[in-house]
Amino acid sequence: MELNKKLKELKDYLNDYEKLIQALSLVYWDMRTNMPSKAGESRSKVVEYLSGESFKMITSDKVGEFITDLKPLVNEMSLVDKRMVEELERSYNETKKIPHDKYVAYVGLCSNSELAWEKAKDANDFEIFKPYLEQVVEYQKEFINYWGYKNDKYDTLLDKYELGLTTEKLDKIFSELRDGIIEVLDKVKGSKKKLNRDFLYGHFDANKQKDLSLFILDKIGFDKEAGRLDVSVHPFTTNFGNKDVRLTTNYHEDEFTSALFSTIHEGGHGIYEQNISDDLESTGLQQGASMAIHESQSRFYENILGRSKEFCSYLLPVAKEYFEDFKDVTLEEFYEAMNYVETSLIRTEADELTYGLHIIIRYEIEKELINGRISVNELKDLWNKKYKEYLGVEPKNDAEGILQDMHWSDGSFGYFPSYALGNLYGAQMLNTLLKEKSTVMEGVKNGDLTEITKWLNEKVHVHGAIYTPEELIKNITGEELNPKYFIDYLKNKYYKIYDVE
Repeated sequence: MELNKKLKELKDYLNDYEKLIQALSLVYWDMRTNMPSKAGESRSKVVEYLSGESFKMITSDKVGEFITDLKPLVNEMSLVDKRMVEELERSYNETKKIPHDKYVAYVGLCSNSELAWEKAKDANDFEIFKPYLEQVVEYQKEFINYWGYKNDKYDTLLDKYELGLTTEKLDKIFSELRDGIIEVLDKVKGSKKKLNRDFLYGHFDANKQKDLSLFILDKIGFDKEAGRLDVSVHPFTTNFGNKDVRLTTNYHEDEFTSALFSTIHEGGHGIYEQNISDDLESTGLQQGASMAIHESQSRFYENILGRSKEFCSYLLPVAKEYFEDFKDVTLEEFYEAMNYVETSLIRTEADELTYGLHIIIRYEIEKELINGRISVNELKDLWNKKYKEYLGVEPKNDAEGILQDMHWSDGSFGYFPSYALGNLYGAQMLNTLLKEKSTVMEGVKNGDLTEITKWLNEKVHVHGAIYTPEELIKNITGEELNPKYFIDYLKNKYYKIYDVE
């Protein structure tokens, strides 16, 4: 067997597989953005069919042959080819363990579950969604038994989004993170300084918000010739290669920041996808290193840059051109309003400081649910209890409580920790960036993020999934993930804003 010939054969096969996945993603994108409400059932059947075909491709005897032939030769390969074979084997083994009929039925269930979640949220009634969620959870438990687990069933799901992550590791990370957040939050609560953000509420025309969002996307480096922005109930990013990256947001005319920051957040995801190397096409590696690394980029743009004083000094004059509400607002007032701290109910609208507590709540609930220590029937009460315990607030209805996120509707258990880990990765990257380029934030005052985006392109984006998250953060910063950098970042920022020590 000639190695190069076999590798080319594999890449040709993966090219066909990627085309099928892109078609499936396009159908899914349309379901979330443009599909007529009555088309849900028929569209779910299309998703089922395409998912079934993708299942067949990734679990075929041909893939098994590729792995058998190539695995013994990985030490003769380039790093990219080696990682391609390793990732293929991982996907093959993971998917092969699930019976085809179970997989297709599960995909169909998730399509209908997402539609049920949207209806339930609109109707503010968890009971509409609950029977679907019960089925999704049971499938997840069944799949874990197929995949296998060592100590904790939830570890199997964490590993799907962050390779090698376990509840034992995450418990330690989140314990340090929780203690750090609470320490800062207690100081902020004790501050005598009162911030004003009333000017962020009023009437903000949706069309003007859209124009502003598109303008800001351009400034942060999102290539609109290789992507677009649309509207969905829950903002998300999807892509069909690095030349077609699609973002969504949601405009709320009674509030200024929600659409703006969700757009910047999704823009961070989009910039990552657009700048993954063309050379990784047809390798299975033209994607993010992990969901947490992906979230590090979205939250880097949204919070570290988007809510920085430097960016606010650029954004305020621009915002004044769109909305008269800001005509008398000073930079200090604008910056403080963008970083206003308040314990709240909605994760996606939480401030940067308390956001991690929202994630820890979900992590603790998911662990209990997946391990069978609680049932779906108990979810709502446990959710409300933990919000009272951690944040001192209680949902008045299901839409602002148990129904606020769509993740469980499509079975994305184990994903939520990625958001908080993304904050940690991002702060650690920032620390290294500032060591290497101490004046880099100066350009941000003029809306110039070019140097920062170039640095992230070179350090993170271009590599796609060549490196594991652990390898990548070590390559960039010289050490493993450390919550210290994010906690220090929070202290340095919020102690100054709230005049506390």
